[in-house]
Amino acid sequence: MSNFYLERIQRGIDFIEMHLDEDVPLAAVAGAGGLSQWHFQRMFRSITGETLKAYIRARRMANSLDRLLTTDLRIVDIAVLAGFESQEAFARAFRKAFGISPSSYRQLGNAKLFLKKLKLDEDMLRHVHANVSLEPQIQRRPAMTVAGDRTLFYGADSEKNNIGEKLPPLWEAFLPRRFSIEHARTDICYGVVRQERPGDDQLEYVAGIEVSIALSVPADMAMVEVPEATYAIFEHRGAAQAIDRTVSYAYSAWLMQSGRRHTGGPDLEIYDARFHGTAESSVFCYALPVTD
Repeated sequence: MSNFYLERIQRGIDFIEMHLDEDVPLAAVAGAGGLSQWHFQRMFRSITGETLKAYIRARRMANSLDRLLTTDLRIVDIAVLAGFESQEAFARAFRKAFGISPSSYRQLGNAKLFLKKLKLDEDMLRHVHANVSLEPQIQRRPAMTVAGDRTLFYGADSEKNNIGEKLPPLWEAFLPRRFSIEHARTDICYGVVRQERPGDDQLEYVAGIEVSIALSVPADMAMVEVPEATYAIFEHRGAAQAIDRTVSYAYSAWLMQSGRRHTGGPDLEIYDARFHGTAESSVFCYALPVTD
């Protein structure tokens, strides 16, 4: 397993531990790990199965357990240190996590209460064995210009995840429009995914096609310059809705052990004649730009 990514995730976790009594910006955690926020969050979720924000919230909640048992701090003060705006909000979250109120926990002195462990995702295991090319094709791809329709969205690595609301309508609107673009290759479509701006959960997604002459692109369409890069290209078989499982496998199981690193450039979804929407026979590709 790659020490490069393990070390960076550990640096981020160490940063969180040093700042449990503060509001910890996700960008600051990623910065401590030496990665962009998008890639840190994606790697973190692929490895742990939970979002970075959920992990921080769980660690602050767990820290409150210790304070309830080992200090004389008022519950309202413990609530504030755990990041809650009120004692009532803290009590609701505490009861949801542990099935008991903070005051009752303090009275019982029960140090054996812990946050629930993550369950093994059997659906993910079945998907990896049946629907993903476990070893990607490594391919050098030339630079290209992609023109199409653009949206901003929150990915599965964010608690604001709205992929289902944003991406299907974008493709539905773009596909008929692609034939209006001159000097374009219309038999292959691309989903270009990249971070909107540093320090933000939000991602940019362009549903588009490759163009050779930028002047032929309608004024209301976006254009993205995709640099020349070496890509690890994974085949995804089956419904497009399960793509997040393929991405998680690519980022965790494969990238962590490959000895390669993500370049920080845009990821690509590649759709050709093999793509058939929700059909089980459908095939498309997800590509990570990696170091040689």
